[in-house]
Amino acid sequence: MSTINQLCKDAISEIKDKEGVYTEEKLLAALDHIIRDGMNSSDIRKSLIQVSLELTTDMEPNWQYVAAKVYTYELYNKIRSIRNLDKEADLYKNYYEFIKDLTSRGLYGEYILENYSKEDILELEKEIKGERDFLFNYSGINLLSKRYLVQDYNRDAIELPQQMFMGIAMHLAIPEKKENRVYWAKRFYDVLSSLKATMATPTMSNARKPFYQLSSCFVDSVEDSLEGIYKSLDNFAKVSKFGGGMGIYMGKIRALGSPIRGFKGASGGIIPWVKLFNDTAIAVDQLGVRNGSVAIWLDAWHKDIPEFLQIRTNNGDDRKKAHDVFPGLCYPDLFWRLAENDIDADWYMMCPYEIKSIKGYALEDFYGEEWEEKYYECVNDERIEKRIMSVKDLVRLIIKSAAETGAPFAFYRDTANKMNPNKHKGMIYSSNLCTEIMQNMSPMTMQKSQILKEDDCYTVVEKIVPGDFVVCNLSSVVLGNVDVLNDEEMEYVIETQVRAMDNVIDLNYYSVPFAEITNKKYRAVGLGTSGYHHMLANNKIHWTEEEHKSFTDAVYEKINYFAIKASMEISKEKGAYELFTGSDWDNGNYFELRKYNDIRWNELRVQVNEFGMRNGYLIAIAPNGSTATIAGTSEGIDPIMARFYLEEKKGSIIPKTAPNLSEENYWYYNSAYNIEQTWSVKMNGIRQRHIDQGQSFNLYITNNYTMRQIMNLYIQACKSGVKSIYYVRSKSLEVTECETCSA
Repeated sequence: MSTINQLCKDAISEIKDKEGVYTEEKLLAALDHIIRDGMNSSDIRKSLIQVSLELTTDMEPNWQYVAAKVYTYELYNKIRSIRNLDKEADLYKNYYEFIKDLTSRGLYGEYILENYSKEDILELEKEIKGERDFLFNYSGINLLSKRYLVQDYNRDAIELPQQMFMGIAMHLAIPEKKENRVYWAKRFYDVLSSLKATMATPTMSNARKPFYQLSSCFVDSVEDSLEGIYKSLDNFAKVSKFGGGMGIYMGKIRALGSPIRGFKGASGGIIPWVKLFNDTAIAVDQLGVRNGSVAIWLDAWHKDIPEFLQIRTNNGDDRKKAHDVFPGLCYPDLFWRLAENDIDADWYMMCPYEIKSIKGYALEDFYGEEWEEKYYECVNDERIEKRIMSVKDLVRLIIKSAAETGAPFAFYRDTANKMNPNKHKGMIYSSNLCTEIMQNMSPMTMQKSQILKEDDCYTVVEKIVPGDFVVCNLSSVVLGNVDVLNDEEMEYVIETQVRAMDNVIDLNYYSVPFAEITNKKYRAVGLGTSGYHHMLANNKIHWTEEEHKSFTDAVYEKINYFAIKASMEISKEKGAYELFTGSDWDNGNYFELRKYNDIRWNELRVQVNEFGMRNGYLIAIAPNGSTATIAGTSEGIDPIMARFYLEEKKGSIIPKTAPNLSEENYWYYNSAYNIEQTWSVKMNGIRQRHIDQGQSFNLYITNNYTMRQIMNLYIQACKSGVKSIYYVRSKSLEVTECETCSA
């Protein structure tokens, strides 16, 4: 019994509560019906974890930290056993030998030892703070150990959390000058290990390893040719193989019944190609862990839209279904303006190939007023065949699909392109898998292959002119774990993260060469935020009170200011991105569009003009599902689902509570389904002014919502300057989260 008592004391130490509910006696009483004679320490710890989780409620949430602490002790013991260390050994000592060992076994990349001396590593070992292993709640440490810590070939974790954070930090600091490398490794480690910031899942999982694809998501545009389609399919397979998800814009592909080489009615339209991407997502999985993930985007005026809207629904011809593809629609402002003011108006859907053949331009290459002029020009041209539906009927199809499947995702193309800081060099056709990445896109073009002969050996050379193949390099500031009112802390964290993401660009393994070309041309990054609702609760702000508006406006303006300043400072040191000249950053339009005109902003604007920007795109708010769990915070910019609920995963039930739930903040956490969604749309519009890309933003509806109420949310989003909507989530609907980008 003394062993059990000691384990209980260790588990509840550091868990503070005014009422004293986290007591050894309470834990022992709950253990009484579980403990059996002959149980070893490992079995007792497992029982302690089980009991602590059972005791976790919204009134006593800190039992999950008791469970986390016991879980961490058990992790230590397992790793001691795997490494053949004695029971009292300090696992965080001999870090240099640890790295050498994992490198020799092919679990760490050789580049760590090639870029850091033994003295460097010994200095970094002193920075490791083992006590930060106990910052995690149970869900966080459980997820971290199963998915992020380096495992040996028996699938057993062999790395500890702080070794993981330091390994990531060392990898991300490699592009720095030798004299600064250790300094930046310390900074990267500090913000990551304190859970004030997180890197995207691919970075956290793969940095320090021999194979290091560090980016979350990719976006490609498909050329309207057989070669172009299959090359995009090939690119998707290569990206999926290494854990990346993709957004695919197919708006240039001809519609059903369009001519091919002059033969009328020859085209099978979009759906057969969508099914090919669907099957590739299943076939090229990620080491058997999960299927590939792909979103297909189409313009709302494309002739195949009605069929496209039914690819995930459960009714209709199954041969036309693609249940593993996430559909997305790209809307011009005109569509939602008609929905608001003239819902019975006709909406004309046309084939992009036919428009280009007859009019000589691609309608999808325009936006705003210019797009509207050309749209009506096409509508009034009798040579172009139209498919006509009322706006009302098309909206009904869209909302029916959204209510049943959670999709289509929405992309507001006019706002995205108007606010694009690099409009001088391209067009944004769509977004990525999680609707937050918005960067210039263009399809690659295939040129005629050449046959070469040398010494009786034939070689076929395939020539491809690369387009803009978008890459997402992501990280997030954990707003619930930093003091957002402390400018010094905010600048420190943001400056650190912008540099870390910029280094990802140079370090990344690119499975597709087109991605490397675009990534190094724009040097785009996506600084995001998680813990938004957590932040509001920390600051005693209700979601639906007026103060929320001014508060979020100030916080995101601050984030944007410090991010731009950080990128400018790196540009001073390392040079501006290749296409800076002529951009909105360069000519000042970026600041004008956002009405940044006080003294501080004007000074920064002058500095940006003089020294340039290191990164062509800066801010994008990803869903942050997995990494928010690790950081013990709320996901992305969403409200919490509930103050307390039970999550079932792989046969086990884990209690989940709102972050740092207590009597003081309890009533500041309101469920997403209880919040009037117009408030969330308004807040999204307020934040969007400060975000050069997009936000992974969900709508939460109940069965009480009417079709018109849902439509009005889309209309309000358009009018508020929102750039995208991710899922329409319903209490009666379970939607599959994108694991690649939800990190």
